[in-house]
Amino acid sequence: MVPRRLKDLRWSQEPPQALLAVPLALIVIVTVVDILAPSDVHLGPFLVAAPAVTASFAGPRATACVGAIAVLAQAVVAVVRTTLIDMNHSVQLITLILMSAFVTSFAARRERHEKELMQLRSVATAAQEVVLKPLPQRVGPLRIASVYLAAESEAQIGGDLYAAARTEHATRLVIGDVRGKGLEAVGDAALLLGAFRGAAHRQADLPALMTFLEGTVSSDLDDPAAPAAAEDRGEAFITAAALDIPDDDPVLHLINCGHPPPLLLRHGRVTALEVGRPAPPLGLTEFVETELSEETFSFEYGDIALLYTDGVIEARDHEGTFYPLAERLADMGGKGPDALLTHLCKDLRRHAGGYLGDDAAMVAIERVPGTV
Repeated sequence: MVPRRLKDLRWSQEPPQALLAVPLALIVIVTVVDILAPSDVHLGPFLVAAPAVTASFAGPRATACVGAIAVLAQAVVAVVRTTLIDMNHSVQLITLILMSAFVTSFAARRERHEKELMQLRSVATAAQEVVLKPLPQRVGPLRIASVYLAAESEAQIGGDLYAAARTEHATRLVIGDVRGKGLEAVGDAALLLGAFRGAAHRQADLPALMTFLEGTVSSDLDDPAAPAAAEDRGEAFITAAALDIPDDDPVLHLINCGHPPPLLLRHGRVTALEVGRPAPPLGLTEFVETELSEETFSFEYGDIALLYTDGVIEARDHEGTFYPLAERLADMGGKGPDALLTHLCKDLRRHAGGYLGDDAAMVAIERVPGTV
């Protein structure tokens, strides 16, 4: 399944009670100490810290309430120590009121920004999930699991993609990565996925399918009606790997167009499915002429093929070390596709310190006996 980008995001206008206790306790402490302090000691200015702290985590209402309580506390101090119209306390009251109003407006501005950001993320998530539909868990003799990990980078969305389609006697899959980010990348991904879903079951063989996809991508990039805002549109391309897995033959056919090679896990050993004649990324045949041809690899019962995008292998730890995908995959042998991806995702996030610099997608495919 495709995890929702907002799954772990929780935002509320109501601040946690534990956090609100901090500025309120600060008001009480400053007020009591100020009343008990010698007449030449004035701690009232410290009360402005209470609404300022509140504005860092709460909305304008809570900030204004804390500011009002701080003003009331300052008034109590003034009455107890001298009078409310004392020059010193009057200046402190006016300053506290102005500062409370200022931080309240800051909290309101921050709240609006968070709402706008959440809306952008919601739109981005909806667009991504419409484009990137979850893969079926069982297709023919295959068990399939897929996952999309979003980079924690504001509302940026990437162009990682994957899809599966059935032919009469085989299953075809594609995984790819569009150069760049944002809605243009998602649009390019949608274009490729739409072309794949529409043609995967009609094209006679894998080279014909990839030739069709190449023509679709190239014609879109050459479209004079394409958005003029993308000044580097001519440098756009899509890395992709396409697989054709027959139902009755323990092999898989692969065409790789500039994409990281799939990994094959067999009996605890990992092998990179490196093709001898790699093709350039889709959209670049104008600059590099090549003939698309498939290569065949053994794919037996119990084998798991892992497709992934470069966001996985380019994830770094705090020392700058890339994620050792093949090594970690070998350590996780004996698991099914779902359990395998669950463990890989946890391990990848742990390696990257919880932050991915780029979106990452993975598809695990296992050949099992029987068909559906």
